[in-house]
Amino acid sequence: MNMKTYSLKKEEVERTWYVLDVTDRILGRVATRIADRIRGKDKPTFTPHTDGGDYVIVINAEKIKVTGSKYTDKKYYRHSLYPGGLKSQTFKELSNKNPERIIEEAVKGMMPKNKLGKSMIKKLKVFKGPNHDHDSQKPTEWKLN
Repeated sequence: MNMKTYSLKKEEVERTWYVLDVTDRILGRVATRIADRIRGKDKPTFTPHTDGGDYVIVINAEKIKVTGSKYTDKKYYRHSLYPGGLKSQTFKELSNKNPERIIEEAVKGMMPKNKLGKSMIKKLKVFKGPNHDHDSQKPTEWKLN
């Protein structure tokens, strides 16, 4: 009986492209599914130290929903690296100004905090409206349950 643990090598990775429409979806539930797909955790060949995930294109980012009072109370922070340079925006302000950043921040927080996580997050493409510029990759539509 020869039982060995399979370890995925980066040369063996086969990536596919998916398009996900997030109209009227809950932010946290969508972000976890996207993070799993980008990281490759939904594949049987998942290896923690290898980037084996797929590309995800998110469209209609401005139509994402949150529950409870997060629409007015949730804050997003950034710092200019100068003294007193802390800036904050609420979910409502950010969804009007830059809705792509909402989904990017949610998924980025679920990625590993190392070089591998930084390379994985580059496989997420978020767009404000229903159009995207990745038609040449022939993405398949991803329906969430």
